[in-house]
Amino acid sequence: MGPSTARLEIRQRDASQAPGAALPDNLHPVVRRVLAARGVASQQLELGLARLLPVGQLPGVQAAADRLAEARTRGERVLVIGDFDTDGATATTLALHCLRAFGYDDPGFLVPDRFHLGYGLSPGIAELAARQAVGRKPQLLLTVDNGITSVEGVRRARELDMDVLITDHHLAAEELPRDVVIVNPNLPGSQFGSPALCGVGVAFYVFAATGRRLAELGVIDAMLAREAVTACLDLVALGTVADLVPLDYNNRILVAEGLRRIRAGRTRPGIEALFRVAGRDPARAQAADLGFAIAPRLNAAGRLTDMTLGVNCLLATDAGRAGVQANELDVLNAERRSLQTRMQDEAGELLAGLPEADAGTAPCLFDERWHQGVVGLVASRLREHTGLPAIAMARAEEAGWLRGSARSVPGVHVRDAIATAVATLPAAAAARVRFGGHAMAAGLSIPEKDAAAFRKAWVEAVASALGAATVDGIEAGVNVVWIDGSLAPADFGLELAATLHDHGPWGQGFPEPLFDNRFMIRDQRVVGSRHLKLKVQPESGGPVLDGIAFNREPLGRTPGHPVRLLYRLDINDYRGSRSVQLVVEHVESV
Repeated sequence: MGPSTARLEIRQRDASQAPGAALPDNLHPVVRRVLAARGVASQQLELGLARLLPVGQLPGVQAAADRLAEARTRGERVLVIGDFDTDGATATTLALHCLRAFGYDDPGFLVPDRFHLGYGLSPGIAELAARQAVGRKPQLLLTVDNGITSVEGVRRARELDMDVLITDHHLAAEELPRDVVIVNPNLPGSQFGSPALCGVGVAFYVFAATGRRLAELGVIDAMLAREAVTACLDLVALGTVADLVPLDYNNRILVAEGLRRIRAGRTRPGIEALFRVAGRDPARAQAADLGFAIAPRLNAAGRLTDMTLGVNCLLATDAGRAGVQANELDVLNAERRSLQTRMQDEAGELLAGLPEADAGTAPCLFDERWHQGVVGLVASRLREHTGLPAIAMARAEEAGWLRGSARSVPGVHVRDAIATAVATLPAAAAARVRFGGHAMAAGLSIPEKDAAAFRKAWVEAVASALGAATVDGIEAGVNVVWIDGSLAPADFGLELAATLHDHGPWGQGFPEPLFDNRFMIRDQRVVGSRHLKLKVQPESGGPVLDGIAFNREPLGRTPGHPVRLLYRLDINDYRGSRSVQLVVEHVESV
């Protein structure tokens, strides 16, 4: 797609501490600065399950536990309706794991095929559930990571004599499904302290409450209930990181606990197998491994074929079987990468060929050759390239329809922008558009004949939203990189790198520290055909340091020339030797 057209702006985070949020004096000054800039208080330094928000505070969770306990005592069959991303796959696996551990009769799962039946509990999925070839007809459908907008699907399930229990985290539409129990931290009026829970996080709370309820009824042992749920923390960590929900304090606890289990060798065979095929060591697992190595391999199944493969890999109890399935996912991921590269190149050509009047507007692109399972990744790249909300669309399986994915920038609620655009269409056209999502990502299906009118309305809706947006004074089309200041020569050591690592997990909404210094180039070479290996020395003096800049051409500067680097302080483990390494995110000549 070429270099970004968005203007880059580098800003330093404000490290001034809020009243009452004083941090311990014995913290390294750099760590204090980093944590203060993220609003961390002393009481949030401990990341243990005892500090999780109480299970009973999640609205609807007790009613859900009662309904699931009723299903257990009546011998009802529960069918889990999942989703085709990593959050949905981990939530589905968690639900199946707990249902089996709690002694439910023949629980099963069904993941919608994104190409034919689309997202969530649709009427088609309800009909498919009712006529499942494997197992008897379910009496209760349990949605995970979906369902909050499934008004018609719930209605059809009830017509087919199946109850529905919805667990979800997505934003509700104007109309909620009727006559069902709903657990969702983002329901209108919810006061739950962690609205950032993702689908698998909500499922974790639901089954913690269900296990407790079954133990109270004497159906299962309380210790068994607790162990069954906590054994799923590896799934919760993976789904939370993969879904890019903000790592607020509650989510950081869940991710930290899950990572501890993975590092300690207490993860399930499927996750361990995925670490192995990705060339990562589970004993050194970090949040970045989950987000950049494990999740893409699971997502590849949902993007290109069927997430059933991913769920079965996570459910596998045999290491050999898990290894076979992880290898299949790895092959799919390689295919996904190839498709993504081609489609992003084609998106760049489409951008370059837009009429002058459309330059600088929020892109909404369609290409006949694109794969609908990969358009979300193309939309993300378009957003990064332009600094504007973007939509990428492909032809859907349904004749005459397009399916698209949208990605946004801070200050523009992309689902609302789509809703605004749809509302300006003629009534008949507006009624045909199907969409859903949240602030930063959304999906839509639209008849091809309405696409041109929608594209015009989308550009206008985004322009209006950007005009009203005030997010830290950031203008449209500007990519802001937030830094945590500079490091002194004495800070470039293993001690600080390890301490920063220990104060994670880092991720969405709780970004890993990024520092800014001037260095002298001592050496540079290309490794792995596309990555730049550096040796640099702080301009103010200090040790010669290794650096790596991924997907970066040589700098074109001779040894001894200064450069400005924005970098993360990392630890490189190589053949039993540990050393500091700078992971370079941005380079400027000085």
